[in-house]
Amino acid sequence: MNRPAIVLLSGGLDSTTVLAIAKDQGFTPYALSFRYGQRHSIELEAAQRVAQAQGVARHVIADIDLRVFGGSALTADIEVPKHESLADVEEAGVPITYVPARNTIFLSFALAFAETVGASDIFTGVTAVDYSGYPDCRPEYMEAFATMANLATKAGVEGTSKITLHSPLIALSKADIVREGLRLGVDYSLTSSCYDPDEQGRACGKCDTCLLRLKGFAEAGVTDPVRYQSA
Repeated sequence: MNRPAIVLLSGGLDSTTVLAIAKDQGFTPYALSFRYGQRHSIELEAAQRVAQAQGVARHVIADIDLRVFGGSALTADIEVPKHESLADVEEAGVPITYVPARNTIFLSFALAFAETVGASDIFTGVTAVDYSGYPDCRPEYMEAFATMANLATKAGVEGTSKITLHSPLIALSKADIVREGLRLGVDYSLTSSCYDPDEQGRACGKCDTCLLRLKGFAEAGVTDPVRYQSA
């Protein structure tokens, strides 16, 4: 039997690609998604579609409510910024779509899930190339969390296994991510990346994540198969 691995799965382009990579590397994936009070909760429907299509061993959707803290356009009554192009996106500072400590929270849950299924590997789709500048997507953060993980787990302390944190997309552009996913047979029509989709699930095409996604598909020379409001 292939080794188990936890894959953080939002239902977006990056995490869906990472799930395919984990499978390609011979792991048996256990997918973990979160219902955390995000305004774009339609991504969970995408995560379920992706998990089913890629045949994960188990898909867990954990319920946590980060709306109690607010502080982000994704969890509070704050408008999601829209832009006509990536050139209009402010380069300075962390954007309002950053959810405080989100990756730390998600990875901590993944760590707990890993211990219960005997997994020593956790996959996450963070990238530090075409991204919104979130502090918890940087290589040094991922390295620090991996160190902490092996200090904070029973398996790590007893020396029975070492937690390895995989972030295979961290140095890839969005175009490279799209190309890799297509090579692995990913069906991107199942995914959802938009931070502010309409009631029909159509992407806005103007938030940071939509613009980055569209840039990736354009540079890869293929058409993004998801529906956009302007289409």
